[in-house]
Amino acid sequence: MALLQIAEPGMSTEPHKHRLAVGIDLGTTNSLVATVRNSIAVCLADETGRSMLPSIVRYRADGSIDVGQSAIQAQASDPRNTIVSVKRFMGRGLKDVAHVETMPYDFEDSPGMVRLRTVQGVKSPVEISAEILRTLRLRAEASLGGALSGAVITVPAYFDDAQRQATKDAARLAGLDVLRLLNEPTAAAVAYGLDNAAEGTYAVYDLGGGTFDLSILKLSRGVFEVLSTNGDASLGGDDFDHRLFCWILEESKLPPLSSTDSRRLQIKAREAKELLTACEEAPIHLVLSTGEEINLVISRDQFAQLTRHLVQKTLGPVRKALRDAGLSPEEIKGVVMVGGATRMPHIQRAVAEYFGQEPLTNLDPDKVVALGAAMQANALVGNRKEDDEDWLLLDVIPLSLGLETMGGLVEKVVPRNATLPIARAQEFTTFKDGQTAMAFHVVQGERELVSDCRSLARFELRGIPPMVAGAARIRVAFQVDADGLLSVSAREMSSGVEASVLVKPSYGLSDDEIAGMLQAGVERAGDDLVVRALREQQVEADRVIEATEQALLKDGQLLDDGERAQIDEVLARLRSLRDGEDHRAIKAGIEALAKATDEFAARRMDSSIRSALAGHKIDEIPV
Repeated sequence: MALLQIAEPGMSTEPHKHRLAVGIDLGTTNSLVATVRNSIAVCLADETGRSMLPSIVRYRADGSIDVGQSAIQAQASDPRNTIVSVKRFMGRGLKDVAHVETMPYDFEDSPGMVRLRTVQGVKSPVEISAEILRTLRLRAEASLGGALSGAVITVPAYFDDAQRQATKDAARLAGLDVLRLLNEPTAAAVAYGLDNAAEGTYAVYDLGGGTFDLSILKLSRGVFEVLSTNGDASLGGDDFDHRLFCWILEESKLPPLSSTDSRRLQIKAREAKELLTACEEAPIHLVLSTGEEINLVISRDQFAQLTRHLVQKTLGPVRKALRDAGLSPEEIKGVVMVGGATRMPHIQRAVAEYFGQEPLTNLDPDKVVALGAAMQANALVGNRKEDDEDWLLLDVIPLSLGLETMGGLVEKVVPRNATLPIARAQEFTTFKDGQTAMAFHVVQGERELVSDCRSLARFELRGIPPMVAGAARIRVAFQVDADGLLSVSAREMSSGVEASVLVKPSYGLSDDEIAGMLQAGVERAGDDLVVRALREQQVEADRVIEATEQALLKDGQLLDDGERAQIDEVLARLRSLRDGEDHRAIKAGIEALAKATDEFAARRMDSSIRSALAGHKIDEIPV
C-alpha cells in the first residue's frame, strides 16, 4: 500500500484509468517528448523514427510553418525567417543576447522581450517556442492515441522568473496543461537515480546548446533534495560553435559575410565540432557565394585550446554550487553528465580532473532530462501503482528575491537555494511622517544594488493610516510555487489594508498579447478541426460508396430499372460531393444514399434468409 499519492489537485486518477502525461525537454538545439509506458520511461519518435526534434522554426511567405527536420535545409537559404536556438532569447531583451552582430535575424528591441521580424510579421520567442511545443504535443497525442492530461516541461535551473514565465506562456499557446516546470538537472537526477537506485550526493553537470547548470543533489530513499544550484543562462554549446566560427574567419581572413554565408559557415562550424567528438581532425570546406573558398583542418587539441576559456567558465559555477552546499569535490559520489555539449572530450576531461573521478555517462545525455520529466509527469497525474516506490522532489530557487529599499539597495527576502515551494515574510515601515502609500519594487538577483538585478514587478499599497515615520508596520509576503513563479502581497497590520501582485516579469508578454496569441491559436485550431471533419467524412464516403457498389454488383437483380436508376443518381451525387471541400454536404450525401438504399438492404437481407432456409424444415433450425 502506497503511503503517499502524488497528484495535482483535481488530477487524481479514477480506478483502472490511465491518464496520458508527458515530459518535454524544450532544448536550445533539440527538443524531445517522453512518456512512461509499462512503468518504463521512453522518448516518443516521429513517423520517421526520430525522437529528437531540431529546435528550428521556419516561417514561409505562404503562411505555413516548418518545424524540425523540415526546416533544417532552410537555415542557409532563408536565414532571416528560419529561427534556431530560440531558447537563448526567452525572457531576454536585446541587450541580454550574446553575439547579436553575427546573427542573420531582423531584431526588434521592443519594451519587454526581444522580437524577430519575419515574413509572417513580428514574432516573439514565446510564439516561436510554442510552435516547437505544439509539434511535440501533436506527436505525443498521435503516438499515445488521445489528448494529454498534462505535461512537465523542463527549464534550466538558472532560468530566472522572466524566463520561466515565458516558457509557461509558450506552453499555454501550444495547448499544453503544464503540471510543473522542472529544473533540467533535477529531471536528469530523477532519471539517473530511479534507473540506478542511486543514493548519496551527486553533481549534475548540464551543458546544453545555450545554457549551463550545475546542481548538487542528495539522493536518499526516494527523496531527491537539491542542495544548491548555480550556472550561466548564456553559456552553452552554441558559444563553442561561435568560437570556432570566429577562428575560421580569422584563419581565412574573410571580409564581412552576407547573412546567408554567415549562417552556412556557422553550420559548418557546428558540424566540425560534432565531428571532433569522434575524430582527431575535422575538415572545414566551403565555397562562399562570392566564389571564395575555405579549406581548413582543425584538430581536437586546437579546438580544446580555442575553447579552454569556455570550459573554465563552467567550473566557476561548479565551485560556487559546492561552496553553497558546504561540500568539497571529494565528497561527491558521482557526476552525471547532461546535454549534448558534454560529449566533447575536453569537457569530460576537465570534469574528471576537477572531481577526481570519471563522470557518469551510462544514460544518453540528450534524452535523460526528458525521461526524468516523464517520470515526474506520470507521478503528478496519479498513474503510480500501489506497489511503486514513492519519491519526492525538493527543488530550489536559483536566484534570491527581494525588494528595493531607500538608496536603491536590495533587501533579500527569499535567499537563493531555498527549497521550493516557499513562503517568506518580512516587515517594513514608512520613511516619512504622514505617509499614506508605499511603492514596492520586486527584484531578483544576488547583487546589492537594484541597478544590477533583474526587475520583476512594481505595485503600490495605498490607504496606510497617517503616522509618524517608522510607526507603520507593513508585512510583505513572498510566495514561490513549485514552478519557481512568484506572487507578492503587502499588508498594513493595524488597518488591514492590503495589496498584492502576481509577478508578471517585465521581460514577459502582456496579458493582452497572450490573449491575442491564444485567440489566434483557437482560430487555427478551428481550421484544424474543419480539415479533420472533412477528412473523416471523405473516408466515410469512400467506405459507403465501395460497400454500395459491391452490393449492386452482387444483388443488383433485386431492383427494377427505376429503383436502380435512382440509387445510381444518388451514388453519383455523393461521388461528386466527396471531391468537394464541404464536410457537411458530404455528410448529407452519405445520409441520402443510406436512405435511398434502405429498401434495397431489406430485400438483400430477405434474400439471404430465404437462401439460408432453402431445403430445411423449421425444426432443423437450431435455437
